[in-house]
Amino acid sequence: MLDKLHEECGVVGVYGHPEAANLVYLGLYALQHRGQESAGIVASTHSKMHLELGMGLVADIFDPGRLLKLPGPLAIGHNRYSTAGKSELVNAQPCMINYAAGSLALAHNGNLVNAEAIRKELGNKGAIFQSTNDSEVIVHLMAQAKSESFVDRAAEALRQVSGAYSLVLMTENELLAARDPHGFRPLCLGKLDGAYIVASETCVMDLIEAEFIREVEPGELILINENGLQSFFPFKKVETKHCVFEHIYFARPDSYLFGEHVYTARKEMGRAMAQESPADVDLIVPVPDSGVVSAMGFAEESDIPFEMGLIRNHYVGRTFIEPQSQIRNFGVKLKLNAVKNLITGKRLAIIDDSIVRGTTSRKIVKMLMEAGAKEVHLRISSPPILHSCFYGIDTPNQEELIANNNSLEETRKYLGANSLHYLSIKKMLEVLQNGKNKFCSACFDGNYPVPITDHLAATQQLDLFSKK
Repeated sequence: MLDKLHEECGVVGVYGHPEAANLVYLGLYALQHRGQESAGIVASTHSKMHLELGMGLVADIFDPGRLLKLPGPLAIGHNRYSTAGKSELVNAQPCMINYAAGSLALAHNGNLVNAEAIRKELGNKGAIFQSTNDSEVIVHLMAQAKSESFVDRAAEALRQVSGAYSLVLMTENELLAARDPHGFRPLCLGKLDGAYIVASETCVMDLIEAEFIREVEPGELILINENGLQSFFPFKKVETKHCVFEHIYFARPDSYLFGEHVYTARKEMGRAMAQESPADVDLIVPVPDSGVVSAMGFAEESDIPFEMGLIRNHYVGRTFIEPQSQIRNFGVKLKLNAVKNLITGKRLAIIDDSIVRGTTSRKIVKMLMEAGAKEVHLRISSPPILHSCFYGIDTPNQEELIANNNSLEETRKYLGANSLHYLSIKKMLEVLQNGKNKFCSACFDGNYPVPITDHLAATQQLDLFSKK
């Protein structure tokens, strides 16, 4: 759906398996929801590293012949959705460099809020950048680091950056997983036949039948090499601030992150929505796929029948050719269609996870009314989005957020719904970790845990959304 906050990226790392690149490939498959613009894999034979990149989906980029070019027991991979840097091959990850200490590759999920300042400083010192993405500053900082060991170079570099990062780094012989001190983005650790697996979500472990060990802690560096696994905490401890939108929308429902099962969290948010803002309706209908689990919770709590009154077409590509005849402005109908015999004459509660600009929600309401719905009541299982995100989510600027510029009643009228209610921030945080202050909810309340220091972070990054 075009009117959504978009995924950031997905990362995978494998150490000590003879088919490391194949496992990374499968892991990227499991994380395809986190980024569909490009994908890449770097593999090492312990003496030489090789990189394969491409634009598009994982299955379209990697065929058996291409995977054969990636031998070795060590590999990392990346799915990309751009939050900083244009969508083009030069910005695909992993990014790899050769420098005095050898070869180095990095795959990054998140966004650095001081990348432009660092890039300018490094450029003044003679650094030559190959891309426009923020992640490349980390490898340049590591290349210029005075420390000798891999882990010390990484720690020295990461102390200089601010923002969100869950990343995997590799040399010819070592793998390093790192998570920023606030723990904005998820990262987990697993094991398979003696090999270590690092991935953005636990659904990767499920697919490749690896054992999930634990989540990488906020501020933790995990070094994996011939000596096994070592854990380091080189950064000053700060308050944990997990991204609340991982539970609301980004992560797969079958994943476990931030100490909670995503499916359970979404269902409980639906229950909480029903408690706060019940609806006198005949049917509960989700907006697929993101609203399904919350709608189930809403229906159970309300004791109102749940029906799939909207059907999603999963085979629509990223672009389509619009006919030149009178059949124009397909809009949301390309991806969603109403089941008329279910909804005709019925009062409906439509459950969705969020509203950004409101353009899609408006079309959905119109579609349902035209299909014969008697009433359409919108229930959103997250609070109103009032602010932009600078920590790895592609969001429009504040002026484009419908809830920032309109009252609840004005928004309802624009959407054409009979009623509109959001889940409150208080109730949402009660559901997640019993209300403990562990989540970043800046997109709802404007309380940014890390100051936004780059001017470009507040302008250029956000322009990407409106240009897509």
